[in-house]
Amino acid sequence: MKQEFTISLFTEDHIGILSQITIILTRRQINIDSITASESAVKGVQLLTLAVRTTDEMVRKVARQFEKLIDVLKVFVHTSEEIVYQEIALFKVPTKALMSGNIIDHIVRAHNARFLEITPEYMVLEKTGHKSEIVRLLDELEPYGVLQYVRSGRVAITKQVKELNAYLIEMDQASRTKNEEAEVYSIS
Repeated sequence: MKQEFTISLFTEDHIGILSQITIILTRRQINIDSITASESAVKGVQLLTLAVRTTDEMVRKVARQFEKLIDVLKVFVHTSEEIVYQEIALFKVPTKALMSGNIIDHIVRAHNARFLEITPEYMVLEKTGHKSEIVRLLDELEPYGVLQYVRSGRVAITKQVKELNAYLIEMDQASRTKNEEAEVYSIS
């Protein structure tokens, strides 16, 4: 059964990694629902956060393929319950349509949105939350005329305690042990 997964890829900052990732997903016919790229807490390490809908088995296969890529340091797969996540959306709406009565004040308060800019021609509203919350606000604003709408990709932090730094240290220690074993073997 298909469900939503968040894939966090920690990579070295090299050109072309996104292309390699999309090729793997395309071969498996998995569509990216959202994507966000940013720096991570570890200097020199980038974080790509992908939201996808697929089966548990397929997302695990894809994660293993991602980990085989040279620039990928570590891949984590999480369900929505295992992460804290948000998206951000901006809505540009005509000022005149929403100024009659307290319509705009009611909408903004009901959806915990905020004003970013107000001009005589338009207003820009910001809403952070989950996709479903953002879509509800969009649905409520549509009768008044949405001039522009944009929604970001998912930004997520895991609920797990073990951080990337711990995984990187483990990987480094395993690599050193492997190299030492190889040296001992070549000397013998």
